[in-house]
Amino acid sequence: MNRTQGFGICLIAAVLVCGGAVAADWPQFCGPNRDNISQEKGLARKWPEGGPKLLWRIPLGTGFASPSVAAGKVYVLDRPDDKQDVLRCLSLQDGKELWNFTYDAPGTPTHTGSRTAPTIDGRYVYTVGIMGDLYCVDLETHKPVWNKNLCTDFKVAEPMWGVAQAPSLYGDLLIVAPQAPDAYVVAYKKATGELVWKSQGLGLLGYTTPVVAKLAGVDQVIMAGSCNPSGPEKGTVAAFSLKDGSILWRYENWQNPIPIPFPTALPNDRLFITGGYKGGSAMLQIAQKDGKLEAKELFKTDDSIGSQIQQPLLIGQCLYMNSNSNDRSDGMECVGLDGQIKWKTKGAEGLPSFGFGPILYADNLIFNLDGDKGILHLIDPSPDGYKELAQAKLLDGKEIWSPMALVDGKLLIRSQSEMKCIDVKNP
Repeated sequence: MNRTQGFGICLIAAVLVCGGAVAADWPQFCGPNRDNISQEKGLARKWPEGGPKLLWRIPLGTGFASPSVAAGKVYVLDRPDDKQDVLRCLSLQDGKELWNFTYDAPGTPTHTGSRTAPTIDGRYVYTVGIMGDLYCVDLETHKPVWNKNLCTDFKVAEPMWGVAQAPSLYGDLLIVAPQAPDAYVVAYKKATGELVWKSQGLGLLGYTTPVVAKLAGVDQVIMAGSCNPSGPEKGTVAAFSLKDGSILWRYENWQNPIPIPFPTALPNDRLFITGGYKGGSAMLQIAQKDGKLEAKELFKTDDSIGSQIQQPLLIGQCLYMNSNSNDRSDGMECVGLDGQIKWKTKGAEGLPSFGFGPILYADNLIFNLDGDKGILHLIDPSPDGYKELAQAKLLDGKEIWSPMALVDGKLLIRSQSEMKCIDVKNP
């Protein structure tokens, strides 16, 4: 596996259920409900020549960490060098830096740089850096309340591409995944950092994040594990009890050496799993049976359906995703909830592939940022075909894979060297 292949891993980010967030905020990776969907209305359906108005731009160090937004402030975990991580707080209005918190984190994993979005919860912000540093920082004092290190605390070797996850919140718990042999997923008291429970070992070290969801009437934390393609170790998708970390159900018919997107909870107690590296996708039905939870496979696809980096979007009765991997490119796809492909941009003359770029949905519009070219496409979602409304070249460089954020008509996008804020309401 080369560096470009491997980094798919590191981008991934993370999973959280935040309490106390304002509806218009974007307080965590993938937005308020972790689905890259915004409830904003009144967005523009056409753009002027040259694209939407640029409100501000700031330089950032190399990386992929996406921004989170709360109460008019933007938070991003930056890594300007291989020695320190920097949590920056910016004004959403003009991009001015209001404060920062910096800590030492020396190390040079393959394909270095920042990784994941902060998680904002009331007075505190939680981050996980590339070297495994977990911090709780007070938003009023700008000082750490407590901190841990997932690698040293649980005696886990530093992953080849660094640690790539963000904390999940549930009630008074903060949940992360050291993926250690005796502590695959753990829960801390979010206020103090006290360890509450740890799960048994599950599988090999990977780069996805545990996600909290309610399925079959039960709140649970779900984690996708890696398989060893040249060894006997199987990958497992499993759910853990939020009370004590015990395993509630497990599924082993989806094998992926490097799972990146977290499993996506869907209506009617379904769970969609997708990935690259020839893993394909699967749909599960979670149900109660004899007082226990079980996972039943509804369908499993080959790798003609599979997003290596980004989460899929659920719009109506279809999933929209950039179905691309290191060894294939099907472009953007619209897939029915029965696993049938409605359409894809591959093979259609003049339509983009999008690479590993991020997607976001708001006001019946899909924003799809080409991960190879930095072109933002505005799309009218439809199971009948690809319908583009506008496009604009907004970023330069390569590996433009950072997830986007949308608050108050302001869309935040980033490259390997800068973050921009553009006006998609009054462009």
